[in-house]
Amino acid sequence: MKSPNILLQNLNLHYYSVAFKERSLKSLLGSLLKRRRMGTVIQDVHALKNINLKIGAGERVGLLGHNGAGKSTFLKMVAGLYPISSGMRQVDGTVRSLFDLSLGFEPDATGRENILYRGLLMGLSPRKIKELQDEIISFADLGEFIDYPIKTYSAGMQVRLAFAISTVVSGDILLLDELIGAGDARFMDKAKKRILQLVESSQILILASHDFGALQSLCQRGVVLHRGEVVYDGDIASAVQMYQRINGMVLVDGS
Repeated sequence: MKSPNILLQNLNLHYYSVAFKERSLKSLLGSLLKRRRMGTVIQDVHALKNINLKIGAGERVGLLGHNGAGKSTFLKMVAGLYPISSGMRQVDGTVRSLFDLSLGFEPDATGRENILYRGLLMGLSPRKIKELQDEIISFADLGEFIDYPIKTYSAGMQVRLAFAISTVVSGDILLLDELIGAGDARFMDKAKKRILQLVESSQILILASHDFGALQSLCQRGVVLHRGEVVYDGDIASAVQMYQRINGMVLVDGS
């Protein structure tokens, strides 16, 4: 069996800027038609530029960069959610990602039904989802609401259910966009323990975060993105310093 591996060579990713400002296909199409009627030029955004990285089994990689530097785009590209424009992306291994937690929920369906829908999106078989269902329901701690439509849930309840589903199985490659807070304070302790279990069981971790403490405790390697380009790839402590210099921050050691 091939070891988990991520290989990116001369990779570029472009997208229409307007596409990432709309929350639905209907609003996107309406915005595009309106801009064309007005003669507005739709600009491409060069989100990732000439990325060359190799990440192998056993590596814990911290991804640093200011807001808009390309961190979330990078993670979604690795997960296969965003198509690349040129270059090569090779990802070997099962990917588990923790971002966009509510993605895949059907508002009119019950929580129990959404476990099935979300599980299928994750690539699980109906039989496997059924085996895991009781564990998911117990972890989410929604009581009788598990049989109510998702549209009746509070935001916190939706996050708890989504988190319980997304983390019920581990993967070879774990992608984290910040150490996600999940619901109320009582639930947070369970969520943190679950995330750490996923980190320990994964063979590759990529964590995008602004929390230097978390990055340096969980990661050994750091990759700094600036305006869509990799400007540093090395040990995590030096990566943090590079990020601080780029963003004009005062370094901890005063240098």
